[in-house]
Amino acid sequence: MHPASSTTSPGDIGITLLRISLGTMWVAHALLKPLVFTLAGTAQYFASVGLPGALAYPVFIAELVGGLALILGVWARQFALALLPIMAVAAVVHLPNGWVHTSPGGGWEYPVFLIVASVALWLLGDGVAAIKRSTAFVPGGDRRQGPSA
Repeated sequence: MHPASSTTSPGDIGITLLRISLGTMWVAHALLKPLVFTLAGTAQYFASVGLPGALAYPVFIAELVGGLALILGVWARQFALALLPIMAVAAVVHLPNGWVHTSPGGGWEYPVFLIVASVALWLLGDGVAAIKRSTAFVPGGDRRQGPSA
């Protein structure tokens, strides 16, 4: 891990806060599936909107693993990018329900926000205290350079 140093800028800390809060949101989104809707119920919902029901299981795993990777700073930029298709599909599914995600059936504002925040993290970098820094598929390097732990 890279501890915050005397050269850590407020921007570096801001990126870290974005990474950790975004990861927390991905984990929360994942945990809704087994803890609130059940995985079987999520599979039924997926099927009801025209997606393969079995897709609920890998989506749950991807959101959970991806969210934990963001929180810990393990290839955070790559995970942020890899999770985009999940939320893009969610945004399309919820588009007919209106903007606010608290609308009946859920709106598109929450999925689109997660998309934008994930792209922002991908563009900005890993922040400080990342366990395994992103090195591939990243624009312009990382704001916090240094060896990976």
